[in-house]
Amino acid sequence: MSAFSNLDDLDVSGKKVLVRVDLNVPLSEGGVRDASRIESVAPTLVELAENGARVIVLSHFGRPKGRAVPAMSLEPIAPHLSATLGGRAVAFAPDCIGAEARAVVEGLNDGEVALLENTRFHAGEEANDGTFSAALAELGELFVNDAFSAAHRAHASTTGVAAHLPAAAGRLMEGELAALESVLLTPERPVMAVVGGAKVSTKIDLLANLVERVDVLAIGGAMANTFLHAKGVDVGKSLAEKELHETAKSVSDKAAQCGCRLLLPGDGVVTREFVSGAAREICAIDAIPEDGMILDLGPKTVAAIGDAIGAARSLVWNGPLGAFEIAPFDAATNAAARAAATCTQDGGLLSVAGGGDTVAALRNAGVTADFSYVSMAGGAFLEWLEGKALPGVEALKDQHKKR
Repeated sequence: MSAFSNLDDLDVSGKKVLVRVDLNVPLSEGGVRDASRIESVAPTLVELAENGARVIVLSHFGRPKGRAVPAMSLEPIAPHLSATLGGRAVAFAPDCIGAEARAVVEGLNDGEVALLENTRFHAGEEANDGTFSAALAELGELFVNDAFSAAHRAHASTTGVAAHLPAAAGRLMEGELAALESVLLTPERPVMAVVGGAKVSTKIDLLANLVERVDVLAIGGAMANTFLHAKGVDVGKSLAEKELHETAKSVSDKAAQCGCRLLLPGDGVVTREFVSGAAREICAIDAIPEDGMILDLGPKTVAAIGDAIGAARSLVWNGPLGAFEIAPFDAATNAAARAAATCTQDGGLLSVAGGGDTVAALRNAGVTADFSYVSMAGGAFLEWLEGKALPGVEALKDQHKKR
């Protein structure tokens, strides 16, 4: 039995259904630069509409801090949402509660869609204020949360509304949770994690949780330099959080205690300046020049990671392995990502990846569509990997228990 309800558990015909999504997409001169988040929630909205629901879309946009900021209005998103829904008309309400919102909602027929104004225009949203939650809930009869990327926030539109209405997960939320659970909670072993990025300080809880759950943990990016420094390796002028020496050692010790193999760099791509086309050399990790910076993993390390991926049955990935923004320091990330993509497409690997830089890096490698699942969520994805309960998910579970 599932821990939460989904769309299959709801009778939505003729019902007003509040649907929390994440339409916080990048805009430029009124155009959407990346419509991935809009596209990802379209299946839920279309399914509800086709089943006769009166679909009422809730979302935040930017950080207006509880006041109406015209530049953060969701109104410019409405035409893009309409286009993504196959041209289905999307009515827009200039507020998300009160008389103006109610008028738009009451004007909906079965199968029609309305987009309400930015929930964060009200201070009660981020405060998870009970009065504001109730005002949102008054507009609907059912609640569907399809915003996993906002599930780590205990806000009125992610948790508060669920206390007032029968609640279920949308298809995106359902798929996201299924992917994460299958790769970490009930995985096929061996399980491998690839973690990169610049700072250990932002991923301490993540690393501590992963070493208890995976069989192999490959660490790349500048955070690997912190681990190398903790082992007594001179990393030259490479970026490293040397003050986290003891933290890195404790993660390494915990990995050993848990039987998790820590895969650290054995060689690196070294340069003297962080610019495109800079002169570079491959150095063994114990022979980094004093004036050198490690900006990518070396070929021996990439091969070792590739071998580990080839032996794994489940893989979770967060963070690039080098300074992927500037070629050729994207080589290690590209090679490892393509190895994971190949194993996935061959049917031998379940691969789940997520996080802002991760998605950008996989796109750069051209393999986003070849992974089993790529999450658009940032903070929520990380907090799940850290083993933390997500308020938006817990609210769905609580409602399911009441059924």
